[in-house]
Amino acid sequence: MPFRSLLSAILVLLVAAGAAAGDLPRKNIPEEDKIRIARIQYRGGGDWYNDPSSLTNLIDFANRHIPLSIQRSYDDVSIGSRDLYQYPFVFMTGHGNIDVNATEAANMREYLDNGGFLYIDDDYGFDPYVRPVIERIFPDEDLVELPASYPIYSTVFDFPDGLPKIHEHDGKPPRGFGIFRNGRLVLYYTYETNLADGWAFDVHDNPEHLTEASLRMGVNLLVYALTSPQ
Repeated sequence: MPFRSLLSAILVLLVAAGAAAGDLPRKNIPEEDKIRIARIQYRGGGDWYNDPSSLTNLIDFANRHIPLSIQRSYDDVSIGSRDLYQYPFVFMTGHGNIDVNATEAANMREYLDNGGFLYIDDDYGFDPYVRPVIERIFPDEDLVELPASYPIYSTVFDFPDGLPKIHEHDGKPPRGFGIFRNGRLVLYYTYETNLADGWAFDVHDNPEHLTEASLRMGVNLLVYALTSPQ
């Protein structure tokens, strides 16, 4: 079994054991040795910086529920920066326009082809702008809708019907799309759900069960990205 798949299986067992016992086993890990994740900064006027607490809240929730230690203070990194390679998981969101040039697109493509993972969340109004960017990054690949049976929906917490719907947006059903490279999911894009809206529970007044669902799905994303085979 590949290392990341084995680690994923161990995580599921530990989460189940922790849920039964009321807590998860912990070790004191120096902050500099913890996993680092980042938020993508881009040009074009879209608010890549919105809801800055969303990722922090997800990290806090993840660190309480899974035996992975993630640095609480995430970084902001430009889509064209070589610093991308320091992070196994990067997150991008927004409400408006995003402008990516050929060099930036090539940098993101190389990062993803070399083991990185990009999660994009449509925070309403992002869809018509971000889809052309995804096409520019991967001009020869198509976004594929992932079925509810795909492992990302059951890596730790089970979502038998696929994505939970957190924010109403246009009232359409939530959908999750992916880009695969050499059989590996490298980019995951959520539309009409807005998971990050639920993560920012200190900003948005979502019902408690939706906040919990968004955070649990966020844990699935992190565990999938950090443990799936490269």
